[in-house]
Amino acid sequence: MHNPKLVIKEVSSSYVHHGRELPVLNAVSLHVEQGEFVSLLGPSGSGKSTLLKIIAGLLRPALGTVILNGKELNGRTVKMGYMPQKDLLLPWKSLLYNAALPLLVQGTGKKEAYGRVRKLLPVFGLEGFENCYPSQLSGGMRQRAALLRTVLIDSEVILLDEPFGALDALTRERLQEWLLQIWEQFKRSVLFITHSIDEAIYLSDRIYMISERPGKIVLEQVISLPRPRARDIVTSPLFTEYKQILMKSLANESI
Repeated sequence: MHNPKLVIKEVSSSYVHHGRELPVLNAVSLHVEQGEFVSLLGPSGSGKSTLLKIIAGLLRPALGTVILNGKELNGRTVKMGYMPQKDLLLPWKSLLYNAALPLLVQGTGKKEAYGRVRKLLPVFGLEGFENCYPSQLSGGMRQRAALLRTVLIDSEVILLDEPFGALDALTRERLQEWLLQIWEQFKRSVLFITHSIDEAIYLSDRIYMISERPGKIVLEQVISLPRPRARDIVTSPLFTEYKQILMKSLANESI
């Protein structure tokens, strides 16, 4: 590791179901470097979302530690840009209010908070929609609004839990390309959860493969595709090679 922003060390977790303790995560270790885009790839139910909640301070691990900027969190809640699978926009509030919410909660005045949001609306492709309610926005626009809100949290690490999972394939591809543009502009460290091999390869600098529950890391794969990435890179021989490696690992874990 050269400059780890986030380190997960031997994290294990379980939950009780009908009186039985069921293990979810089994000694998971990974790291995210400064400004790096890392994906956590694996089957549904493998504990990926649980891990993100532990990192965000919403759950406490049974064992292991989360280290941010060289300091153990030990269950302490810190400002973390965390975007769950659902956008969680307040349906009775405008896009402008929804995006500004983290700033308002932190005590930023409404004028300043709205001003900061308005500056970023064009970057996120939302200019002209600030007074719309979530029900008036497409699925892709809602996800962009949720990511805008996440970016406004003053956090060097952004945790994204399958943000495009519920979108159609074409919208998903467009938002992948857009996300890379946003990431290259803001250069935050990103930990991105997905169960799509193609999505993980296209977006990432490195990929961790997690096994079926109880989830454990079974593969770490560096992705050496050049940046910035164009969509046609998905047809390149190197992309195909990475895909074969990851498909083989996933198949072995699903047996």
